[in-house]
Amino acid sequence: MQTIRLASAKELDIVKTFECGQCFRWNADEKGVYTGVVRGYPARVWTDGGEVFLCSDGPDELWRDYFDLSRDYARISRFDGGEYLDRCVQYGMGIRILRQEPWEALCSFIISQCNNIKRIKGIVERLCESLGDELRFDGQRFYSFPGPEKLAFLLPEDLSCLRCGYRGAYLIDAARSVCTGHTELQSLISASADDARKALLKINGVGEKVANCVVLFGLHHMEAFPIDVWIKRALKEHFPKDFDPSVLGEYAGLAQQYIFYYARIGVGEKSG
Repeated sequence: MQTIRLASAKELDIVKTFECGQCFRWNADEKGVYTGVVRGYPARVWTDGGEVFLCSDGPDELWRDYFDLSRDYARISRFDGGEYLDRCVQYGMGIRILRQEPWEALCSFIISQCNNIKRIKGIVERLCESLGDELRFDGQRFYSFPGPEKLAFLLPEDLSCLRCGYRGAYLIDAARSVCTGHTELQSLISASADDARKALLKINGVGEKVANCVVLFGLHHMEAFPIDVWIKRALKEHFPKDFDPSVLGEYAGLAQQYIFYYARIGVGEKSG
């Protein structure tokens, strides 16, 4: 177990990054220390004195890749999207797009359909506890995210303990698609964002919103722009009727996260 400095809190705001709707396995304690599991490695992340630290058994390069620390977010956050988007960027600065494992991202966003973040987290944790491998870290028990082979031969009723409803059948269908090679997630990382989206849409239960979330958060195509109810509302209220997110360029997905975070958190704070 080792402790490493990840970045300055200005470069990586862990609250904004973990609470902007892109991930579901990081949870904060009463001191603001986040605990999560990434690629089979439990970790704790916290901010102290304007610096972000991480404690884990995982290799340094895993975490630097996961938090996308080699990219200059100040440089890529310059969007020509109008005054509202400028406000969103200013409020959300410090958010980073996490480079999540593709299969976990696919499952997580299938679960996210017509769901809220608290319930999504509960279902994801029950999935890991039921089918993942037990991990030990700092005297506590954690669980890895189960691979597709753990779900492919199950029936929907086998997932009733997750309390995920109709989404259980979709998870199993996705697992079978990956295990049989119909969906090759790793190859979609090097495919175009459009081709990756089309491939994901062939999976039963995956629509445009889920596909775009997986393309952005699991396959790392940062031009993807998922549209959920928060984004749809922001686009309707603050952008021209004919606004096309593609004009935001190769980092449109980062702009999406700034908009989502501001619409969900920032506006609420200002009106509360």
